Amino acid sequence: MSTGIDVIALGGNAIVPAGGKGTIEEQKEVTRRSMGQVADLVASGRKVIVTHGNGPIVGNILERNEATKDRIPPMPLDICGADSQGGIGYMIQQILRNQLRARGVEKQVVSLISQVIVSADDDAFRLPTKPIGPYYTREESEIVISEKGWQMKEDEGGRGFRRVVASPTPLEIVEAEVIFKLLELDVIVIAVGGGGIPVIVNNGSLEGMEAVIDKDRAASVLAMEIGAERLVLLTDVEEVYVKWGTPEQTPLGKIDLSEIKRLYEAYEFPAGSMGPKIRSAIDFVSSGGKEAIISHAGKLLDACKGKAGTHIVPD
Repeated sequence: MSTGIDVIALGGNAIVPAGGKGTIEEQKEVTRRSMGQVADLVASGRKVIVTHGNGPIVGNILERNEATKDRIPPMPLDICGADSQGGIGYMIQQILRNQLRARGVEKQVVSLISQVIVSADDDAFRLPTKPIGPYYTREESEIVISEKGWQMKEDEGGRGFRRVVASPTPLEIVEAEVIFKLLELDVIVIAVGGGGIPVIVNNGSLEGMEAVIDKDRAASVLAMEIGAERLVLLTDVEEVYVKWGTPEQTPLGKIDLSEIKRLYEAYEFPAGSMGPKIRSAIDFVSSGGKEAIISHAGKLLDACKGKAGTHIVPD
């Protein structure tokens, strides 16, 4: 049965322009363009949940942490993630509401600070790989290792050292039931920003973790939990390619689940590039989702009409 629910996962380029300064004016302008398409989708009768990245923004929060640490106590990573969720969510919900009203659509839009359950035994905590925050010199990195116990890694581009944290697998969205009830009330929900705040369950209580969850993996888990019909992962390319970066690179249009699984298992999609999106799409369609779409942020409507993007469907 069709639920009419779309989970739209915005990449960072749908909020912060590539090569821009990251000013709030730039963010708002890019978000207006992104939300114009989301508003058109809602106006067509779809129920929508919006998820989003937070990479540049939470990075700025972490830099402010370090810049003012002698005057203001730094906040842990889970609180920084919540701060970014709230700020980005506010901007998206305001702009989307304005775009809807301009189209004669009166709907409530809410942002929900979202927690995502991970396992304390996840191997990612033993081998952190996700770089976050500012760059440090070798001497500075040795000081923070000594003072804070952080794990640091040298940047391959020679820009210095950065903190690395775990990127555990998302298991469950704490607020999924609330999100579904809001959808039943015809409310548009912005949730799981930046992959959500990673939490573990300790003797029945939730505890925030110093980690970062892949936003597409978290969006896929949310889409599965609320029974979405489509998962739309927006990025900076119009389609997924095989043999990317070679003379034989070929775009993928509509592709069956079994075939995309075969390509994924053959390491066609690198972990640091399209891999997480493909894995998220495979998980969603394998769980009963009707379709997972990967396309450019500016092609949302065309992708949803089958005129753009890579469409992963059941066999």
